[in-house]
Amino acid sequence: MKKLLLTGASGFVGHYFINKYAKKYDIQTFSFLQDSFDGLHVKDVDVVVHLSALVHQMGGASKEEYEKINVTQTLDLAKKAKASGVKQFVFMSSVKVYGEESDVCYTEHSTCNPQDEYGKSKLKAEQELQKLEDDSFLVSIIRTPIVYGYGVKANLKNLVNLVHKVPVLPFGGIKNRRSMIYIGNLCFFIDAVIERQKSGIFLVSDDEPLSTTGLIELIAANLGKKVYLVKVPFFETLLKFVKPSFHKRLYGSLEVDNKDTLRRIFGEAKASLPYSVEEGIGLMIHGEKEEV
Repeated sequence: MKKLLLTGASGFVGHYFINKYAKKYDIQTFSFLQDSFDGLHVKDVDVVVHLSALVHQMGGASKEEYEKINVTQTLDLAKKAKASGVKQFVFMSSVKVYGEESDVCYTEHSTCNPQDEYGKSKLKAEQELQKLEDDSFLVSIIRTPIVYGYGVKANLKNLVNLVHKVPVLPFGGIKNRRSMIYIGNLCFFIDAVIERQKSGIFLVSDDEPLSTTGLIELIAANLGKKVYLVKVPFFETLLKFVKPSFHKRLYGSLEVDNKDTLRRIFGEAKASLPYSVEEGIGLMIHGEKEEV
């Protein structure tokens, strides 16, 4: 049984991974907030899975804060792991390294041009980690779009609550394309990267992107709610002027193509992850049977 050191255990992804794979791996956890880094010993650890990070803050966070948590702490951990003989370092990154919403579909080979301090810090961490890689220390970088699932918070939780309460919404006919990844698919992929000892940059997402309209329809269907999505003249223009960040999330596209990643990991021409996007949305609403 491989021994894992996992950071971010109390977070959304970390909590799910531990629940799902506790019987497969001997999982040790570490918190930069609660535990002593000087007292951390990883000599008997096979793989470090680094999930903890300072994510995008609605209230704003300084460049120095992002640098300290997402870059410095990541590299300190990776250097300690390498010096202690850890074989693989799995780093959770983000599609934010590419930039913002775009009509162009991102791939692993797309040019990175992050626009905010979060994306810049993630890209810098990636680049510095790759400098540490050698034959005895594998670096696996996983870039994700928005991760969702049962218990998700922030924007998706707000959208579910909105669909639950309001029967008529002005989001009809939106034809954007947004990739997301169900948490079960992401953790399955992390497990596969560890099991196969694969290094490099990987881009993961569900099998197909959704439009905002399509996402709301799937949420409503799983809630058993009848929702009427209408097109309101000038609503999009008004929203773009009054709340540009909200407009971007509702109307902008952020699509990724993960076919190359799946081929590299699973070696199949048409490899896929366990859950379709429709199944993922259903599990986001109802939860998985294994969850406690």
